[in-house]
Amino acid sequence: MASTAYDIAVIGGGINGCGIARDAAGRGLSVYLCEQSDFASATSSASTKLIHGGLRYLEYYEFRLVREALIERERLLKIAPHIIWPLRFVLPHHEGLRPRWMLRLGLFLYDHLGGRKILPPSRSLELRASPYGAPLKSTYTSAFEYSDCWVEDARLVVLNAMDAAARGADLNPRTKCISARRDGGLWRVEVEGPRGHATILAKCLVNAAGPWVGDVLHDQLHIPVPAPIRLVKGSHVVVPKLFDHDHAYIFQNADNRIIFAIPYERDFTLIGTTDQDYKGDPAAVAATGAEIEYLCASASEYFAKPVKPGDAVWTYSGVRPLYDDGASDAQEATRDYVLNLDAPEQQAPLLTIFGGKITTYRRLAEEVLERLSRHLPAGKPWTSTAALPGGDFHHDGVDSLIAVLSATYPFIGQDYARRLVRAYGTRAELILGGARRMEDLGRVFGADLTEAEVQYLMQNEWAQTPDDVLWRRSKLGLRISTEDRAALDMFMRTGRRAAHSAA
Repeated sequence: MASTAYDIAVIGGGINGCGIARDAAGRGLSVYLCEQSDFASATSSASTKLIHGGLRYLEYYEFRLVREALIERERLLKIAPHIIWPLRFVLPHHEGLRPRWMLRLGLFLYDHLGGRKILPPSRSLELRASPYGAPLKSTYTSAFEYSDCWVEDARLVVLNAMDAAARGADLNPRTKCISARRDGGLWRVEVEGPRGHATILAKCLVNAAGPWVGDVLHDQLHIPVPAPIRLVKGSHVVVPKLFDHDHAYIFQNADNRIIFAIPYERDFTLIGTTDQDYKGDPAAVAATGAEIEYLCASASEYFAKPVKPGDAVWTYSGVRPLYDDGASDAQEATRDYVLNLDAPEQQAPLLTIFGGKITTYRRLAEEVLERLSRHLPAGKPWTSTAALPGGDFHHDGVDSLIAVLSATYPFIGQDYARRLVRAYGTRAELILGGARRMEDLGRVFGADLTEAEVQYLMQNEWAQTPDDVLWRRSKLGLRISTEDRAALDMFMRTGRRAAHSAA
């Protein structure tokens, strides 16, 4: 049984939980975090992979949210330039939908609300004279182009977890909170994980359980849910690439929704997302046939070559735990976060997080600690300029880093060097080490995934299963055969047994 109380215990290892753990640990606070599965195993790995202000939120007058997200966009680009990079979007004008003046006004606000300094501004496009018009139907003749950023969402979570651990946080994936109660001015948190049952004492408790936020309150804490929760499902499809250039598209639909078509993993196009109210277990969420048909039909309204459901090579879905603001349609429900602090006099505080976007996770973490500052010596904010692991280089220095890695390890090839830099940044050399030839990195499990990289992920990033490696630490699951996956599984099982024996 724990004898010393942590300053903060966090339930949930998604982007908000790991972001809070990192920020708190960096302020000198003691932090315990439990996550019932792998880090980023639910909503945080099922996003549209964008760091963006949310252009469509302007229609719902979410100006504060858009401004905050736009400010965060460039901050995150600077602290994690290996996994976040600029992406230009093409917005075709669709006759009969939003008029040109509305699009132009929205983009003017988008350019200026967030103090943009790095990313280029919006501009008009004549599609018939542009390579970005070539994949589209000839009926689309004009468009606008604007900037946002791409993010490797699950890696963003893991990098926050890594930095939190490096600063002293006690992080525990695959460890479930089974109960928590107030006891003598502290929280007594019961957890169950790989090391069995444990009791954690904490001065403050943060419920960052994402789509399980209400379940944690009701089932583990036995506390009434203080705010209405709306679970909204978003599904995506991945198809073989529909165009050769590096821009993404944002398409308006007649139902007033928008979808994106984004270059993905060099050889694919990502199409998403849907917005549907969801009932049921968030762990069982999956794209339905109707959603896949909707996304393909929406894209086919714009692309000259139709997109068919049979083209899909992968689909994924996530559940957004939104604060229910009473909006009639799921697409209109606010994406802003709501923090609920329950702090009865002389009792340990509980802070519960509703909603939020991956773009604003860092600012959310700051606000959580601001809200808890009456109960803890919270220190000063620090994360806005501190690089995440591997991101300690200039925001436009990726190509230089790739060139250096390729020169240092000439046997790996340009594509492999690029993938390593995009995943690990300046930490890529920790994987390659003293290797002088490809064979020095051990067995290759297909798609240039080596034993050396898998060992690094197991030792440094909590990877334990093939899915951890192939779908969260990377997206190499799109390229790995069934046979190679089985070999990877056997290798990781052997590594886990060896580690367990050594312990």
